[in-house]
Parts: sequence; C-alpha cells; structure tokens
Amino acid sequence: MILDEIVRHSKETLKERQKNMPEEMLGRAMAMNPFYPLDAIAALRAEEGKPRKIIAEVKRASPSRGEICPASEFDPIAIASDYARGGAAAISVLTEPKWFGGDLEYLTLIRRYSSVPLLRKDFITDRYQLLEALFYGASFVLLIARILSRKELSSLLEQARGLGMEALVEIHDKGDLTKAIVAGAAIIGINHRNLDTLEMDMSLGERLIPLIPNGKVIVAESGLDSKEQIERLANAGFDAFLIGESLMKSRDRVAAVRALAER
Repeated sequence: MILDEIVRHSKETLKERQKNMPEEMLGRAMAMNPFYPLDAIAALRAEEGKPRKIIAEVKRASPSRGEICPASEFDPIAIASDYARGGAAAISVLTEPKWFGGDLEYLTLIRRYSSVPLLRKDFITDRYQLLEALFYGASFVLLIARILSRKELSSLLEQARGLGMEALVEIHDKGDLTKAIVAGAAIIGINHRNLDTLEMDMSLGERLIPLIPNGKVIVAESGLDSKEQIERLANAGFDAFLIGESLMKSRDRVAAVRALAER
C-alpha cells in the first residue's frame, strides 16, 4: 500500500536528519527561533456571518495526481502570499519531499511573510518532527490517526501542545475517530480520501460528523473544489475546508480563495 511505503520512507529519512542534527542540537537552536505558534483553533473555528475558513495548501505534487505544479513555476512565497491576500484562515505546507515535492524550508520562507497559522503537513510519527515543525515556523501539525496507535497519537498531541502548537488530527473512519476523541483532539479533519487505496468518498464527512462531540473544530479534507461543496459541508457542521489541488491550479489564486471563502 502506498501509505505504508510513504510512512516507511519517512521514518528512514527521519533517522538521517536526527543523525545530522541530534535533538539536543535542534533544541539549542530553538533559543534563536524567531517564530512563535499562532492560535490555530481560533483561526479555524467557524464564525457566524464571517467568511468561510479556508486552509489553502501549498503543494507541488501528490501520489494520486502526480505533478500539480511544475518546479519551474513553483514559488512557495508567492503562492502563500496569494492565499493570504485571498483571505485564507491558515496555510497548509507539504514538507514531505519524495511524493509531494515538499520541503521544511518552505515553512520558514512562508512564515517570514505570513500572519496566519501554518500547518506542517507530513507523516509525523516522532517528537523530533514536532521540534522541526516549531523551529521552521509551523503553528500546528498534521497527525494521521491511521498511522498512529492510540498511545502514540495521545503522546504526540500532548507533546505538540507542550511546545505551544496544536494538531489537526486526521481521520477516515469510526476507528480513527475513536482514537482522536480519546486522545483529546481539538481539531479533527475528515479526509474524504482513503489513504490506503486513494479512492474518494465525498459523502464520508456527512456520515461521520454527527459522531463528533460538540466543541471540536471540524475540517473537511480532499476533493473540495467548488462553492457548492463548501456550502453543503458547512451546513452539515464543518468549520474549515482544506483545499489544495484546485487552488494550486487556479490562474488567479487570490480570487479563487476569496470566492470559496465568501458567504
């Protein structure tokens, strides 16, 4: 399965980074870190009468779509600036390099010019990756319930909060949701894409959202590209909408974000 392969490769490259910069060295470097986490929960919670909360994604490629944006045209600062001017509530930054064309440095480049929370979107399984996220400028991180045990998810969520960050805990079924609730997730993302098969189920969110306790910030992920979808899911109870491919391919990203966010 592609998910297993990605996670396995991610853990291998993590070991290399840990060898090149041990955790204690990374910790000392934190003392010079100019970035501080922004409040992701406040940024993403839906507000009556206010624009829809869009998490706009900076992404070069994906396993399901291949190359989305040619390297010659990929400018993370310009893309993120367009998103911010369009009214994005947060910006998701892919940092996984092999399958998504990401880089941790994109976080730093964007954070220097951004006033909205940045999400480190990667396959996080270790505290070291949380330290990286904080050091490079993220305010919250993606934690995928499918690839973590209940104990691992709870531990990483607690450690992220201990560092001043939050986590978007991604789920795809009832088992994932149980993990997220037990771990105490405040932001729950429902991914319409099955990460094992890459198949889409756009009705999944509406089936799972009634099972989520009140007070959670709920994010719709994958397959979103129209105002009609966002309106339907907002009416179902979603607070925020993570959108990548359609925005990356838009000729006018500022206008595209603005159109999706406006009520």
